[in-house]
Amino acid sequence: MSQQGTINVAVENIFPLIKKFLYSDHEIFLRELVSNATDATLKLQHLARIGEASVELGDQKIEIKIDKEAKTLHIIDQGLGMSEDEVQKYINEVAFSGAEEFLEKYKDTAKDSGIIGHFGLGFYSAFMVADQVEIITKSFRGDEAVHWTCDGSPNYTLEAATKEDFGTEIILHISDDETEFLEESRITELLNKYNKFMPVPIKFGMRTETLEKPEGAAEEDAAPTEEVDNIINNPSPAWTKQPSELEEADYKGFYRELYPTQFEEPLFNIHLNVDYPFNLTGILYFPKMTQDLNVQKDRIQLYQNQVYVTDNVEGIVPEFLTMLRGVIDSPDIPLNVSRSYLQADGAVKKISSYITRKVADKLKSLFNDDRKGFEEKWNDIKIVIEYGMLSEEKFFDKADKFALYPTVDGSYYLWDELVEKIKDAQTDKDGKTVILYTSNKETQHSYVAAATERGYEVLLLDSPIISHLMQKLEGSKENVSFIRVDADHVDNLIKKDEEQISKLSDEEKESLQKVITDTIKDSEYTVQVEAMSSDAAPFIITQPEFMRRMKEMQASGGGGMMGFGNMPDMHNLVVNGNHELVQSIFNEKDETKKTGLIQQAVDLAKLSQGLLKGEKLTEFVNRSYGLIK
Repeated sequence: MSQQGTINVAVENIFPLIKKFLYSDHEIFLRELVSNATDATLKLQHLARIGEASVELGDQKIEIKIDKEAKTLHIIDQGLGMSEDEVQKYINEVAFSGAEEFLEKYKDTAKDSGIIGHFGLGFYSAFMVADQVEIITKSFRGDEAVHWTCDGSPNYTLEAATKEDFGTEIILHISDDETEFLEESRITELLNKYNKFMPVPIKFGMRTETLEKPEGAAEEDAAPTEEVDNIINNPSPAWTKQPSELEEADYKGFYRELYPTQFEEPLFNIHLNVDYPFNLTGILYFPKMTQDLNVQKDRIQLYQNQVYVTDNVEGIVPEFLTMLRGVIDSPDIPLNVSRSYLQADGAVKKISSYITRKVADKLKSLFNDDRKGFEEKWNDIKIVIEYGMLSEEKFFDKADKFALYPTVDGSYYLWDELVEKIKDAQTDKDGKTVILYTSNKETQHSYVAAATERGYEVLLLDSPIISHLMQKLEGSKENVSFIRVDADHVDNLIKKDEEQISKLSDEEKESLQKVITDTIKDSEYTVQVEAMSSDAAPFIITQPEFMRRMKEMQASGGGGMMGFGNMPDMHNLVVNGNHELVQSIFNEKDETKKTGLIQQAVDLAKLSQGLLKGEKLTEFVNRSYGLIK
């Protein structure tokens, strides 16, 4: 049977291309070869089930061996095997259509991790790390075993071989510059990374297992041990099972299997399982979130038929869900093409839409089943939900059923509940419902207190993207506006028809405004003298809602108006013309004393907002000591 020949490839330089350009990371070769072995094993199992393969399967597994002395790496399966004709067809006659286009497209960059699989070249990834590759294979049909050898050129040798059992052994003669793949630790790392959940047991060496002591053994006697196959993978991970087969403990156990160094338990999970109009399974977990939108990403693992592909699921999973953790497995995702193609692919868009809907339905169910428990988790999950409301219109529409709006006193409302609760007290003279909020109830405490004393509800909205979300809510809901409690004095936050009677005339207000402006000499503050209730604070510092919100939106990405992120902070210094202290300042004849009173009152207002710092704070403290001598 011995023969020699030339592999039928459409372009002569395919082997150098494979070795140098197909992958930026050569480690992918092991994934490809183990995947091929898995396919061969599963196909034989299928043929046996339908009666087309009359063989004793036994406990099939894939074995990986290292021979450091011979500098070889072996991948052995008990699958279909190949006859001489099949080796000719599947190994020597590489179906390489579109070769010129392929070369042009990938020879310089070649960063896609699935190019070889896409072009039917999975086996040839072996030549990225090996100077020579051998195949010893025997078909399950009983044909004579075959030995194929190739040194990385288009030339090969094919001859008869001696092999008792069906299946295939691939032997890689590792090249001198790839010897890392002869290290057990490196192979263990790769098998755990790419093949941890493959559906066929994978053996890599042996391990010692401790057995139970025999009955009657003395306490000091050591427990017996035995050497067993070291199976490195879990062939039946949780996501391959039906939700009805799993308990909560199973989901938590699988989370620890995915993230062995993660000590915190996930808050809850979402089991994905669909077979029409596409195939997709998976489990997504909500971990405890931080306020940082970036550090959480790229923790979802993407698999194709239980073969690990990547943890960059952008374009497949909606962006707001990339902060979650877990697994998605789908044979329908075209993994071997460019990201721009991926994002335009119809199947991928349907998958993304399905995941969005499934997550929304799960959140609604969790809320309905245990509202109190959901409220307790709100701070840990709100960043994902708020991000989803901003970025996915369908999610935004569904979010009214589970998105919460917490108040400073610890109450939680759905949107409709909130509007119903506040509409009587917080509807202004123009019929608009005003939603008051604080981003920090400690630093804005005096403003929160003034609003709650007036009978207003004040929300606690403190996530980094809340300015964007408020903008969207104001544009999507009818007749509502959000105003932070320090945007104006409490009388002006929700403007009603009634007006306060002023103790100062317009001319007196103007005069007082000029005196205070000249005294503080700070262009960052705009002085307003207004008529308020006499028991309201005499001096209040506010930040205009629009300007502050635009700056916050610019700082967190977006905002729609160039330059707001670089503008200085602007504040209003609101002076209560009806307060007795302000009346005293206005009537004070001693200019030095008047200036001192103004400076002290303004500094107190700044201090309440954390705006008094550095030299100005030192001056204030020294001046205050002087007043109490």
